[in-house]
Amino acid sequence: MQKRAMMQRASDAFANKADCLVCGGGMRQGVQHWHYVCARCGYEAGDLQPAINDSSAHNAIDEADREAGLRAIRTENFREVVGLIAANLPVAAKKLLDVGCAHGWFLEQAAGRFDVLGIEPDEAVRAKTAAKGLPVRGGYFPQALLPGETFDAIVFNDVIEHIPDIDSALAACRERLNPGGVLVLNLPNSKGLFYRVSKFFAAMGWTSPFERMWQKGFPSPHVHFFGTRNLAELVDKHQMRLVREVQLPSIRAKGMLERMRYSTHESTLNMYLQYIGAMAILPFTKLFQSDVIVCLFAVNPK
Repeated sequence: MQKRAMMQRASDAFANKADCLVCGGGMRQGVQHWHYVCARCGYEAGDLQPAINDSSAHNAIDEADREAGLRAIRTENFREVVGLIAANLPVAAKKLLDVGCAHGWFLEQAAGRFDVLGIEPDEAVRAKTAAKGLPVRGGYFPQALLPGETFDAIVFNDVIEHIPDIDSALAACRERLNPGGVLVLNLPNSKGLFYRVSKFFAAMGWTSPFERMWQKGFPSPHVHFFGTRNLAELVDKHQMRLVREVQLPSIRAKGMLERMRYSTHESTLNMYLQYIGAMAILPFTKLFQSDVIVCLFAVNPK
């Protein structure tokens, strides 16, 4: 009864707080007390709080395992994203901003084609990236930018879904893009196979895979989950239209175990169960939507 009452209070608080930020429809509680879904457009929200620069939150992550697990797949995917951007910009377009650049892997891939700048709010991560000689500023977007500073491409790699006030971030992107510029959102897909499987298990009572998908308990958890359709509807409100959408691999066998191991609050049993399940599904993933989508938006002509 106490748990049910807590869930009801959380649901009521969310319902009174806001309707769906995409279509204005009513949000209903999902498979967890902090998880909400719009029945009209399918947008999903998580009532999770970020704790960037909080040392206790950082203790939940083994950064060495995280880097070992993520670097291979992110580097491969980032090469494709750089090529996608270059193919959709004029040859003379050079200035690229990477928002939430983390370890600087995307900056490294893009530096050969663009004049790059990164922004990273996590001071510990920013310091390591700057030590590599990469151009990165501390702080949040757009506050870390100089007055009047604009770009030909603004990129969010696994970042936009972490930003609570996403409307303000998108409005700032529109203001900071040069004519002919592009906004690139690389993010998890709510229609992806692994996300949908994790949500099914959460509804059955096994919540660990679903919580990992949302990065619950991490310094910067997810607060949004989109599919291409509702994401395009949201961005369209800011005078930017979807011009390209591609799907990228969300997992590879190489580095998968390290990727799952970096959460130090995950039990060993749960980690290996998820690993075995992911490896079993891996050969069939190409038959379904990927858990990673890249959407490229262009500014609407006046």
